[in-house]
Amino acid sequence: MDDQDRLTKTFLDLLRINSPSKNERGVADYVKPRLVALGFEVEEDDTGKHIGGSAGNVIAFKRGNAPGARSIFLCCHMDTVEPTSDLEPVVSDGIVRSRGNTILGADNKAGIAAVLEGVEQFLACSSSHPDIQILFDVSEEIGLLGAKNLDKSKIRARLGYVLDTGAPVAGVVVSAPSHESIKVEIQGRAAHAGVEPEKGVSAIVAAANAIAKMKLGRIDFETTANIGVIEGGKARNIVPDKCIVRGEARSRNEDKLAEQVRHMTDLFAAEAAKIGAAAQVQVTREYSGFRFTKDDEVVRLAVEAARGIGIEPELQDGGGGSDANVFNEAGIPSVVLGVGYHNPHTPDEYISLQDLRKAAQLVASLLNSACKCASHDQHV
Repeated sequence: MDDQDRLTKTFLDLLRINSPSKNERGVADYVKPRLVALGFEVEEDDTGKHIGGSAGNVIAFKRGNAPGARSIFLCCHMDTVEPTSDLEPVVSDGIVRSRGNTILGADNKAGIAAVLEGVEQFLACSSSHPDIQILFDVSEEIGLLGAKNLDKSKIRARLGYVLDTGAPVAGVVVSAPSHESIKVEIQGRAAHAGVEPEKGVSAIVAAANAIAKMKLGRIDFETTANIGVIEGGKARNIVPDKCIVRGEARSRNEDKLAEQVRHMTDLFAAEAAKIGAAAQVQVTREYSGFRFTKDDEVVRLAVEAARGIGIEPELQDGGGGSDANVFNEAGIPSVVLGVGYHNPHTPDEYISLQDLRKAAQLVASLLNSACKCASHDQHV
């Protein structure tokens, strides 16, 4: 079996394992023996127990033999969004898709396949290698739970690379926003909607009035906001006395984020008070942002690796969160690398086998660049 056939088989094997968030057992059991066979020390932590899942984070480490090389940390998540049951990948003209009744799961199984294949290719071709650490974590899709629950002292690498974004291959996400979630509970007063509506205070009306005046969507080039959930009311003939609203704000600028959150929460409080209701607001920091420049080592190494396989990488500003946010907050410089899939989280998700191969080559090139740091440092 040549490298391309092995990579394709690995990817299709992973896709056929149903692994929605908190149900990653099958993927964990698949990757652990593969890592052991490559000479890694492998452990699984107890994150699954803490979050009510079937598996923990898989943490693998292989000590290097190239003095002075940069230690590299590679991360992908094992879970996917739903629907995933009865997923059967279809390969046609070099493109992998689902049958259309499920998502594909290339987010993030293309990353896992690329890491397994890229590391294997590199180790087969190179007699020297840096310290290599691999994390395949759980429940990323429902709040970065695997990364958040990981004991960060287990990370022994100097630089982190999270293979968890789509096309183009080798795109480098150098910044990402901070994210705050907002939960508002509005308390009004119930009344019969047909007999004595005047005695009622509609919590839903208070919420609607606030949302109607709110700046939402794309606020500016680095700030977004959304109201995603509204729950309230008991019956159509009762003035609703309670309404719960869930929303969020994100920005790569902390001052702008604080301003947007204040704008949203102040409106809820003011519009509730206008009609005699009350708003209780809870704001939670989900994760903090990060920002790197082309001169930072974690970016320079990624750029060198991409150029090593003939790709001039795009440096991108991200709009979402990833495990990299968690690792950066823990003091481990980390960026997100493009794997090449398209339309994630939809039945139209797809990836070309050519791009998947490039992603694996990127992993091997990244390890090669980390080794070259050793010889470079000796001559500085």
